[in-house]
This record gives sequence, structure tokens and C-alpha cells, in this order.
Amino acid sequence: MLSAKASCDSHGQDSFYFLGWEEYEKNPYHEVQNPVGIIQMGLAENQLSFDLLESWLGSNSDVLGLKRKGISVFRELALFQDYHGFPAFKNEMVDFMAKLRGYKVAFDPNNLVLTAGSTSANETLMFCLAEPGEAFLLPTPYYPGFDRDLKWRTGVEIVPIHCSSSNDFRITERALEEAYQQAEKLNLKVKGVLVTNPSNPLGSTMTKDELNLLIDFAVTKKVHVVSDEIYSGTVFDSPSFISLTEAVTERSIDETDIWNRIHIVYSLSKDLGLPGFRVGMIYSNNQTVVAAATKMSSFGLVSSQTQYLLSNMLSDKKFTSKYIEENQRRLKRRKEMLVAGLRGAGIGCLNSNAGLFCWVDMRHLLSSDTFEAEKELWKRIIFEVGLNISPGSSCHCSEPGWFRMCFANMSQETLKVAMRRIEAFVEFSSSTAAALDNCNHQRAAGRNSRRSSLPRWILPLSSYDDHEEADRTLTIH
Repeated sequence: MLSAKASCDSHGQDSFYFLGWEEYEKNPYHEVQNPVGIIQMGLAENQLSFDLLESWLGSNSDVLGLKRKGISVFRELALFQDYHGFPAFKNEMVDFMAKLRGYKVAFDPNNLVLTAGSTSANETLMFCLAEPGEAFLLPTPYYPGFDRDLKWRTGVEIVPIHCSSSNDFRITERALEEAYQQAEKLNLKVKGVLVTNPSNPLGSTMTKDELNLLIDFAVTKKVHVVSDEIYSGTVFDSPSFISLTEAVTERSIDETDIWNRIHIVYSLSKDLGLPGFRVGMIYSNNQTVVAAATKMSSFGLVSSQTQYLLSNMLSDKKFTSKYIEENQRRLKRRKEMLVAGLRGAGIGCLNSNAGLFCWVDMRHLLSSDTFEAEKELWKRIIFEVGLNISPGSSCHCSEPGWFRMCFANMSQETLKVAMRRIEAFVEFSSSTAAALDNCNHQRAAGRNSRRSSLPRWILPLSSYDDHEEADRTLTIH
């Protein structure tokens, strides 16, 4: 008696990306209360600069107390708000976005639509740009949540643009054309291309050549381009970030028809580390899209209190400049910690300059060059090593053996624990491969014989029964 939407399982919750979270929540790591639990490395949260935000709040108690010059604005904020959003907040948002782009481009607050996070922004754009059954092209690997955000309620299809490690997963003209032709074979009308820049999960910024390739493709095919730029403030190393808007402006085609098919998604979830505040936005010069998205935003507004607090914070230009610089410095240092720890374990990473994660190459640890082998390695890392990382298959990577590891959602001490675990795992796997094969043949001998042949650091992290249950329940969809 339920709707088809309620009854179907097309949400994407059965992805390894989400299944890993479920296992973490059953046994979360805590340095004191549960030191043998699973460490969460599958969550792209930025917790490295909370002290800067808390310091600002401590110095601006009036704002936190919902006051303006000592006078309460509670009643003003508690009443109904227009879904267009507070003008003061939108003005500060467009200035902050321009600041992150070195003021090489300017944004009009009238073209900004506020949404409850970037999830809502991306879905709203799909509702505005495509009909159910039409398609968007996405370069792989891509954020696993897009299978939910773009498809589940809208009915829009995703066709992958298959990128390769041979050129660091850069978009090529050939890959774009092959994806377009694949959509045609599937009788899907292509309405646009969606990219994340900087990339999630690669942690790298797009080159100007890639951006120009996308623009040329959009002009030729008469399709839209959506650039999800929620990590634009996390760029901590060269090359610098180039926004799609900057690439279009430089080509002097910003007044042509293509400008109406360029759309930017942004939020404060990553750059300011405020995912719980649910602040996202759409920027478009297409007035029909802006009007429709603004009406749709009434289903997911940003609260008045949040807009008031953040408009005051962002208006403090001295603070935002300090925050951006220091946050990027901390991200770079933390990324280098992760890369060094993995290198010590004989594991390499894709070169990256942005984001809250690294794209990690574990192909040499696979038992075979298959996604089945990737699944088995992923299960061992969760249940034996006690790390929740995201396998490449959940990101639709075309090559097995790549994993995303997040580094900014934990303390430095926790990251060190994670690195010690992965190093011990690799060392153990390399030195006792034959013993493990023998152990697999003797599973029927019981739990005790298995325990006697595993190193001490593995034993508390996984029981025989739990691992067997995982084999039965965790399957590739």
C-alpha cells in the first residue's frame, strides 16, 4: 500500500560507502572507551579549525546571543522568513565565494539561491535541468552520494565518464565522447555534465584544459555544466583553484548562450567545517533556473538564526582571511601526515592539492585485479584493521584497488593510530601470506585455532563470527 518510491531500494544505501558507515557505528573507535574500535576514515568532515570558529564566537557573544548592538533580535529571527533568504547573508556569501577565487570573478547575490546544504542544491538543479529518464554525465571516480542526490527522487540517470589512472584520472575528449555515445545507445537524452572541482574523491583541482574541454563540449552538444565547488576553500597547494566561472569569463563568452547553462554549487560544510548548519547554495545566471530553484528552496530553507550568525561572521574580513589561510595550512600538514604514514607502509597516493581526503592506491594488495578482490580487501581493512575507508567501486572507479581515505575528521593522535594499524597490516600480510592461506583451509578447526595464528593487534578488532556474518551480508550491488 506504499508508493513505488518508498518501496524501491534505489536510494543507494546499499553502497559500500554507506555499509562501511554502518559497521563503524556498531563499533566506533574511542581512544579511551574503545581503543580497538573502527576508526572513521570514510567521512569527509573538516574538524581541524574548530578552535578558530569557537574563538570568533567567544569574541562575538552578541551574535551568538541573537543580539544586534546589545538589543535582542530574537523576535525578528523567530518569525517567518521569505524563502529568498536574508539579503545581508547573500551579500556576504557572494563576497566570500569571490574571495576564495582571488576576486578574479564577481557574483551577483540576485543569482544566488540558498538551500539546506549542497545535497539539496544538487538535487534541486537536477529537478530544474532534466526530466525523469534524461541523463547527466559524471567523470569517475565520483562521490558515492551522487547516486542518491541526483537520481533517487528526480529520476535522472547518471552515465559515467570513465577516467583512468594512466593520466591521473583527468577528463579527456575521448572519454567525454564515449560517455555521450553510451548514453545515446541507452536511449538517454544527455542534459549536461556534472563535475566536482576540487574533486571528491581525488583531492585534486581541475586544470584549465579540462575546464575548456567541458565548455567546448557544452557549446557543441548544447548541454548544461554543473560545477560542484564545495571544496574550493580547501586548496592547500599548487596549482591554484580555477572556478568554472573564471574559465568562462576568460574566454569572453560569458555573455553568450553558454553562460545560461553554467551552474555552480557551493556550501559552507567543507570550507568552514559546518555541515550541521546545512548551508548550501546554487549560483546561476539563468533567471528561469534561479526562479524555479528559489521556489523549490521553500522545502529546505536555511534557518534565520544560521543566516544571522554567519552573515556576521563572514562580514569580519580580517577573521575570514586568517581562517582561510590557517585552515589551508592545517589541511596541508594533515594530508602530508597521511601520505607519509601510507608511504611508510609501502602504499602510494594520487598527487593531490585540495580536499579532506587522499585517493589511495592499494592495487598491489589485491589478490587479483578484480572488484571481488577489492571487496575482500575492503572487508579485511574494516574487520581486521579497524578502519572504515571507501572502496573505489563505491565511487564507480573503473580500476579495482583504489580507496578514499579521509584525514580531517579526527585528531592527529587518532590518525597516527590508523597509520600504525595499516602499516602493521601490510607487514603482516606480506610476511605471513602462506600462513593465512593455511589458516583459511583450517577455518573448520574453530575459533581458537584462528586466533592463535593472527597478530595481537587484529584479535580485538574482529571476531570470527562477525567476519563470517560480513561475508554473508556485504555483497556488491
